[in-house]
Amino acid sequence: MSVNACLCPVVSLHGCAIITVEGIGNTKTRLHPIQERIAKSHGSQCGFCTPGIVMSVYAMLRSLEKTPDENDLQIALQGNLCRCTGYRPILEGLMTLTTHDKISNGCPMGNKCCMKTKSIENDDENMSNSSEFVPYDPSQEPIFPPELILKNEFDTEYLIFRGKKTTWYRPTSLLELLDLKYKYPNARIVVGNTELGVEIKFKNCQYPVMIQPNKVSELNVIKKCVKGLIVGATVTIDKLENELKKLIDTMPDHKIKIIKSMLEMIPWFASKQIRNVACIAGNIITGSPISDLNPIFLAARCQLKVQSKQNGIRFLKMDNTFFTGYRQNALHPDEVVIDLFIPFTQKNTFFKSIKQSRRKEDDIALINAAFYIEISNNIVKDAELVFGGMSATAVIAQKTKSFIINSEWSESLLDGVYLELLKDLPLASNAPGGMVTYRKSLVLSLFFKFYLYVYNQLSSTMIDVHHLTNGNKAITHIPKYAQYYNITSNSSSPNDAVGKPLVHKSAIQQTTGEAVYCDDIPRRSGELYLAFKTSIHAHAKIIRVDYTEALSQPGVVTIVDEKDLPGSRNMVGIMPIKDDYIFAREKVVNFGQIICGLVAVDSIIAQDAVKLIRVQYEELKPIITIEEAIKNESYYDGQCAYLEKGCIEKGFNESKHSLNGTLRIGGQDHFYLETHCCIAIPMNEHNEIEIISSTQSPNELQECISHCLDIPENRVVCKTKRLGGGFGGKETKAFTVAVPCAIAAVKTGKSVRCMLDRHEDMLITGGRNPFLCYYRVGFNEHGQIHVLDVSIYNNGGSSRDLSAGTMERCVSHLTNTYHIPHIRISGYICATNLSSNTAFRGFGAPQGMFFAESIIDHISRELNIDSNSVRAKNFFVNGQITHYNQLISNFTAKNCWDEVLERSNYAMKSNEIEKFNRMNRWKKRGIASVPTMYGIGFSGGSKFLNQAGALLLVYIDGSVLLAHGGVEMGQGLHTKMIQVASRALGIPAESIHIKETSTDKVANASPTAASFSSDLNGMAVLNACEIIKARLEPIKKKNPGGSWAEWVKTAYFEKVNLCASGFYANHTIGTTTDHGTDNYYFYYTSGAAVSVVEVDCLTGDHEVLSTDIVMDVGQSLNPAIDVGQIEGAFMQGYGLFTLEELVYSPKGMLYTRGPGTYKIPGFSDIPKQFTVSLLKGSENPRAVYSSKAIGEPPLFLSSSIFFAIKNAIYSAREDAGITGYFRLDAPATVEKIRMSCKDNITEKLEKYETDVADSWNIIVYKSNLNTFYKVDS
Repeated sequence: MSVNACLCPVVSLHGCAIITVEGIGNTKTRLHPIQERIAKSHGSQCGFCTPGIVMSVYAMLRSLEKTPDENDLQIALQGNLCRCTGYRPILEGLMTLTTHDKISNGCPMGNKCCMKTKSIENDDENMSNSSEFVPYDPSQEPIFPPELILKNEFDTEYLIFRGKKTTWYRPTSLLELLDLKYKYPNARIVVGNTELGVEIKFKNCQYPVMIQPNKVSELNVIKKCVKGLIVGATVTIDKLENELKKLIDTMPDHKIKIIKSMLEMIPWFASKQIRNVACIAGNIITGSPISDLNPIFLAARCQLKVQSKQNGIRFLKMDNTFFTGYRQNALHPDEVVIDLFIPFTQKNTFFKSIKQSRRKEDDIALINAAFYIEISNNIVKDAELVFGGMSATAVIAQKTKSFIINSEWSESLLDGVYLELLKDLPLASNAPGGMVTYRKSLVLSLFFKFYLYVYNQLSSTMIDVHHLTNGNKAITHIPKYAQYYNITSNSSSPNDAVGKPLVHKSAIQQTTGEAVYCDDIPRRSGELYLAFKTSIHAHAKIIRVDYTEALSQPGVVTIVDEKDLPGSRNMVGIMPIKDDYIFAREKVVNFGQIICGLVAVDSIIAQDAVKLIRVQYEELKPIITIEEAIKNESYYDGQCAYLEKGCIEKGFNESKHSLNGTLRIGGQDHFYLETHCCIAIPMNEHNEIEIISSTQSPNELQECISHCLDIPENRVVCKTKRLGGGFGGKETKAFTVAVPCAIAAVKTGKSVRCMLDRHEDMLITGGRNPFLCYYRVGFNEHGQIHVLDVSIYNNGGSSRDLSAGTMERCVSHLTNTYHIPHIRISGYICATNLSSNTAFRGFGAPQGMFFAESIIDHISRELNIDSNSVRAKNFFVNGQITHYNQLISNFTAKNCWDEVLERSNYAMKSNEIEKFNRMNRWKKRGIASVPTMYGIGFSGGSKFLNQAGALLLVYIDGSVLLAHGGVEMGQGLHTKMIQVASRALGIPAESIHIKETSTDKVANASPTAASFSSDLNGMAVLNACEIIKARLEPIKKKNPGGSWAEWVKTAYFEKVNLCASGFYANHTIGTTTDHGTDNYYFYYTSGAAVSVVEVDCLTGDHEVLSTDIVMDVGQSLNPAIDVGQIEGAFMQGYGLFTLEELVYSPKGMLYTRGPGTYKIPGFSDIPKQFTVSLLKGSENPRAVYSSKAIGEPPLFLSSSIFFAIKNAIYSAREDAGITGYFRLDAPATVEKIRMSCKDNITEKLEKYETDVADSWNIIVYKSNLNTFYKVDS
């Protein structure tokens, strides 16, 4: 079985065989079929998540006694996340291990699939060929260690492990367990450690005595009796699920309604890795108010058997007296749960449990409910209604229960039930968790779902399909997918790798766990560890910092703080402004700002000791939201952006219609899988220092270290081998960790290492800028836009960082693909007390284009015409000039848009959706198409960055070592550069190797950013290759039939320089043409997408039914990598526009700090049908081998999901008698979707709401929106 290493105590594994990714296959012996399939299917980009995925699937294969099906695979991957790939290629590779692969290849084209017809674009060479995979043979797996099978002392031995803080006991008999609990009544009983592990790490809880009871046989039983099922306390959720599945096949349906309800809920309980170890009693006793199972146990009137040494056995009913408070219950301190009794149901009873969360899988509940009802002759005889997430405990709705009993089960009951439920479950507007109105609406909506469920079973005829709804969603099936591209190689050379779908050069190492990331580098002798003390206020004066207790701890070496960086050395920033502090000086300006660092001999000591540093503050009033900044005129550089074209007054005079409105889009955390990490190594001579960092910009980090240490840049070498994801978050923010490490290394003379925990990384480093937009637009009766007047604001946070560049991108992309003759844009960067926001994939372009498409929607609703008609009226045409004075040429966004409408069968789907929506009240579908055009290159004040270098070393054997200035962070940059060199030199890609990115190989390199790295570095590599080719040309002429290796060896003996430094500088961007237009961008990468969604109007859930994308990538250097970038960007954008929400307290503390509360898309969030097509016949003579940049441009296409959701909501509102435009801010969370779908429930809540207390939380782009955050993990 698979377990989470971060939660699994080593002492709990006594007697277990442990297998890690290194143990199942490697590059030196053989790859395991899982490793091979993920690598060769292009399922590993940055690779940081890959070993976990490999082992989850490996555990599935070893645990099942059958060939897995698609459902097994989906469940196995529930606990895994990937930020790079978009998940599709991972699933495509792994499906070859399932029964699904024996049935179909997953292509939505069915029998017309290219793999059957051999007639479409990718006929010549598929991205991966499953026929080449080594067959999986279970008999070749390592056998389970015989000594663990034959000997039982591992399971029967009473164990005691004594640590510095905790003594761990593992009794093996009930008597031993009861004796321990009698001696240590406050001891914590632990089985899966899924709750206590979180409490110890994040809540600083300490438990001197911990008891592991899972070897006590009485607690491990599952026994069927006449009236119900007895489940032992330590039975895991997974084991219980398996036994329940067996049970339902042997019993009549009317007896197992509770059992069935549990089986529906369990797949949504955490993840497979958690269910493998979490036990039934642990879930009950933890007493979380959002437990998925406790509402079921309460509604089912289950009973616990508990026992103590002194008082023996007693039975506790799980009723309204069982939970006595938040995480408190009726057990005595010395009592132990023995088992749980789950009753069978009787005839005429109905039982249902429902869970609502943000994300489909592996997510905590926002609200959950369980309903039990007994009905005779349509009269309710008995009932239990239980809700979680509405109080400190799960709540039984007593008033509602009394109201229902003896009432007729009919629609007339609903209004009264709604009123009683609101009385039973009051929730103040400042209740912990926020999102108050939504949570109340869910209480009523979930009951309505139950009402329909029961009514449907009672009725002699099926309920009208118009009223159909659903409870818990089924496990999502593996998506159908297809990719369309054509091989673009124009060379006859068999060695030419350009245009071929080569596998990422490190993919195999990433699947085997051999790939080395920063923190994988072995520790040096005497190496020290750095931990940070961060601010607990968003804005405050520092009165005093006391290090005394921390420095007294054994193993603590020193402190580094602002005193180690006198004057301006403590400040860094984007040239020429340095306004970001390394260490806080005199005051803190954001929650999580670093005050100091503590250096110790290992990470545990450092992290424990840093908590003992005492900081005295004088709190100041913070500015958190954009609205607060506007009110206080808190801006960086006043009006930082202003652009005007045409005449605004004339534009409005010419417009028959005008509208104004407000739009908002939230921030986003990068959530790269590898957090910030650095190792600083002092050379102890000439002031030299080596920095190994997870940075996207080694050169900028070199400059930063040089400045802070006050040494020349030639004494600082910064190296990066690979990143576990970057997305812009490691461009400027690497200094956060690297400078303190460097200071500590110089101060101690030792190597110093630091890697941020996830919650630290999210707290300290900032993310995507939230934006606010006020607009006024003028247009004619056909939707043609004449004029747009816009003011936009972004939340910059506590320093400028790259917020000006983000604003610049937003301004230039504010019209998306549309021509607007008269336009005025004013931009402001808000100075607030949040962690400074920074670069994020797309910079400000997605925000700007989102505003454009929202305005298109507003116009179409105002005129009551199709939004695509408005788009068509406003598309750019070649020869027009943008609002930033760039001539439009080779405009392919319209080509992509036309093709995607055709490929997706847009017209047919629209008609089908219209019919579906007429027939369904509570489920609605929507379809939307969006185009995009993304400007490529460093523009504006960053145009000096449009340069790159490369170093080419050719060795005597003909092998080539290549270095360039770009950083590999999963985007396949190194692979593409090898392909460029392969074509240029005419040698196989296998002959070329890239080791790392380092400032002592390529100096003054630009950041790996702006989607321009392949273009810049590719041209520099090409230049270096051309130099070498020119040097070899005389030798080739002498021996035209020779081989590359022969020419190289001859050159060596003739003393020819086989080392070349290549360079490329783009001198076009930032210049003015002869016609007076500006070259603001080098060119555009364009695309278009169509998405179809289905929305649950009662809960706000949605599912993406299909997405079709057409993207212009020119002549692709590597179609597999480019498709991977498109899919990955699309899914990351999907998070931006629907799922991912940063939630802050009114005082600026970030609540959503980690995967428990911040939800990125998971495996089950992929569109059910997902196709990507690369536009044929496109060329780009401006870039290396006619390719185009691809990293950022596809991200905005995921807004097609947002607008499809909005269109579905329009249909729901029309059913409620509400027509016309409404505003929907991004992200379109479950709360916003549900509360926008107006109906009699939302109408009742609007009338019922009277509490106006302050909110529990705020959103930094909207100051009065409640959003849900639960303290429980």
